[in-house]
Amino acid sequence: MNTLQKVFPKYSIALGVLFVITVFFLITRGNTVDIEAGEVTNAELVQAIYATGFVEAESIANLNTEFSGTVSHIGAKEGESVKRGQNIISFDSPQPQFAVSEARSSVAEQDAQARESRAQLKRKRNLYHEGAISRQDLDEAEKKSVQADELLQQKALQLKMRQDDLNKLSVKAPFDGVLTLQNVKQGDYLPAGTLVARVVDPAGYLISVEVDELDIPRIRNGQKATVVFDAYPDQRLSAVVSRIVPQTDKITKTSKIYLTIDKPAGTIQAGMTATANIIYNVRQNALLVRKSSVFEENHQNYVWKIEKGRLKKQPIRQGASDLTFVEVLQGLKKGDKVALVPDKGLHEGMDVRIVRAGKS
Repeated sequence: MNTLQKVFPKYSIALGVLFVITVFFLITRGNTVDIEAGEVTNAELVQAIYATGFVEAESIANLNTEFSGTVSHIGAKEGESVKRGQNIISFDSPQPQFAVSEARSSVAEQDAQARESRAQLKRKRNLYHEGAISRQDLDEAEKKSVQADELLQQKALQLKMRQDDLNKLSVKAPFDGVLTLQNVKQGDYLPAGTLVARVVDPAGYLISVEVDELDIPRIRNGQKATVVFDAYPDQRLSAVVSRIVPQTDKITKTSKIYLTIDKPAGTIQAGMTATANIIYNVRQNALLVRKSSVFEENHQNYVWKIEKGRLKKQPIRQGASDLTFVEVLQGLKKGDKVALVPDKGLHEGMDVRIVRAGKS
């Protein structure tokens, strides 16, 4: 019995000490929080407008047949490069050839009549000087001769037009470029007005993007942009705003902007999908904090500043921002540390243990 009385007091004291330590640990540990922190820094802040679009050709020519006919020669195929004036397709058509024959016959006939009129005029002048005919007869001969010459000129012009039509039996490249369409074969019959070829100048590609109407006031010709193609996600190309179309689509609420690439890559193709960031403002040496650190209460912006190992609810005045950072105009200085994620459970005065991102 005495032994039990001696043992129980010892256990009671030990349990009491353990209880006090546990309570103290829970109290102190419960007021300490692990925080992923970021440092306020000075850096360049670039504000840009995000837009998507497609590659378009500045110079593009759709070539159609002028007459119906049968393809007789293929001078270039789809995907091949062509030079200005190069024959792409030739075809035979009886209509313009027959018209040239008719026009030549008409010119020959009229030329004979004009020569006859000039001969008659010469005879009439001799007869007039001899007094054999009246002035009226001479005037009439001069009139017929002038009319015959004028009609000859008209028929000669018609012949030239018909000969020009013969040239239209050949579809030629209007400028240096690449054939992005040419799917006819020798022997195919082509009705008049058929689209047979398309020539694109790859040196003149543009990026056409759609920009939200709310961002249009920030866009100016000459602004720089960075372009990325879905086909080449690791390449960044520099571009500039070259054209702003002054028309907003009623349905999409967007306007079209054209970007010119500074140094076009040879791998770019018309129709490729592109993403552009159009830079409209750059602030050098701006005091920046991560956007995720900022929270708002009662129309005032705050961050959780870590000061002497404790949290402080710090009001700030923010300026410009991009997708990641916010410019701090007042309330912080370079080197200050702030919580990257302002959890709702945080409160003033909590002890802080700074941890690396991703570590709990």
